Amino acid sequence: MIHPPGLCSLLFRDVIFRVSTREKKLYLTFDDGPTQHITNQILNMLQAYQAKATFFVCGKNAETHPQMCQQIIESGHTIGNHTYQHMNGWKTATHDYLADTERAQQIVQSAFFRPPYGKLNWTQYRYLRKHYQIVLWDIMCMDFDQKISPETCFENVKKYARPGSVIVFHDSEKAATNMLYALEQTLIKYSKEGYTFARLT
Repeated sequence: MIHPPGLCSLLFRDVIFRVSTREKKLYLTFDDGPTQHITNQILNMLQAYQAKATFFVCGKNAETHPQMCQQIIESGHTIGNHTYQHMNGWKTATHDYLADTERAQQIVQSAFFRPPYGKLNWTQYRYLRKHYQIVLWDIMCMDFDQKISPETCFENVKKYARPGSVIVFHDSEKAATNMLYALEQTLIKYSKEGYTFARLT
């Protein structure tokens, strides 16, 4: 879902879909990493534009690349929990899903949680909202879809971006070509328009 319908934010008022602000700020987020080489390219690009972001990391990747997680933090960005094994909440028993999330939390230690695929069942949601700030999104650029072009990914951002938008990119091998193009174009366009890029805090 590129842009969730407004009804979602009304039904789930304690979930962040978009940050309420009148300031010209965008919230860049990256899911599924950290990934060797790709995360470094993202960090370099963000630094070039003095941009901050939030990285929702999978515990297994964070465990494999602890130095990259440390680099993300030392660069002034925020890290969030994205489960350990990138689990689909609709296809996973609640006990197993929560155990997997807790396993990731032992590594990530974050106040923020984003469910992979944006999918949680009601029991999972009710438990997790007591322990985390759940973050979804205002814009999903669809960079993981290899059937669409990098230009289309950027068009998805341009179509919906507004002050406070939470934009999802993917820090993965599969998404890299689309993501790096769409990210750079987003940084170029909105920097020129006077926007800043903030992390979730």
